[in-house]
Amino acid sequence: MSETQQPTGESGRLNTAVAHNARVWNYWIGGVDNYRVDQQVGDQVAAMFPVIREVARADRDFLVRAVQFLAADRGVRQFLDIGTGLPTLDNTHVIAQRIAPESRIVYVDNDPTVLAHAPSLLTSTPEGATAYIDADAHHPDAIIQGSAATLDLHQPVAVMMLGILNFVLDTGQAHDIVRQLMAAVPSGSCLVLTHPTSDADLGGEGQIAAMKFWNENATPPITARSRPEIAAFFDGLDLLAPGLVSCARWRAESDSPATLPQFGAVAVKP
Repeated sequence: MSETQQPTGESGRLNTAVAHNARVWNYWIGGVDNYRVDQQVGDQVAAMFPVIREVARADRDFLVRAVQFLAADRGVRQFLDIGTGLPTLDNTHVIAQRIAPESRIVYVDNDPTVLAHAPSLLTSTPEGATAYIDADAHHPDAIIQGSAATLDLHQPVAVMMLGILNFVLDTGQAHDIVRQLMAAVPSGSCLVLTHPTSDADLGGEGQIAAMKFWNENATPPITARSRPEIAAFFDGLDLLAPGLVSCARWRAESDSPATLPQFGAVAVKP
């Protein structure tokens, strides 16, 4: 039975005079839900860091592969997608419910543009459910409380945090957020995460200047982290093969995908 839940929140937060991550990301992957200011900032960042469009597409492709793997190979039937972003063709519920129609998905974001498009995410199969929570990743307690209306938190949940913890500037706070979220879900739950890195071996040093430009001209502010800092998000969890790698290479179909400065990994809670 579908339990589609309508979004709540205040659209009055929308500011089209300043570039915003959700809209710029949408522009980089070829979407149309963006404004001129998003295109201008997006083009400038891409001029400073040319692989950013590849990173955006690789991050989205990682989502598709991760959800397919978890639904088909691990039998996961519940997904908590934090930092949803603007809807595209293959959203989490579409992928999961294509494999298992009974899957239940909760989307979380606090961007008013995403909120305005949320109804297109709430198209569950009759057997499953989708819901949208207007909440900030900085407040995991609100996310846990809100998701409990749709998800059974006594059964495994895939907690998805793709390109969201880079907007939590304090590394200690970012680690605490993950710990709180994973503490609220049972054994067998998974953490699905991508995060930009400044590590030179992945070409990440090239995005430092671009991130500085972003922080001066767009919102929300962003930070990159090193491999050890990103690996620490998985403390106490069991990383699944191939471990913490460039997200473009995580269970990639291609034999030689690009190495991009965006780590990706999936881990399971013992």
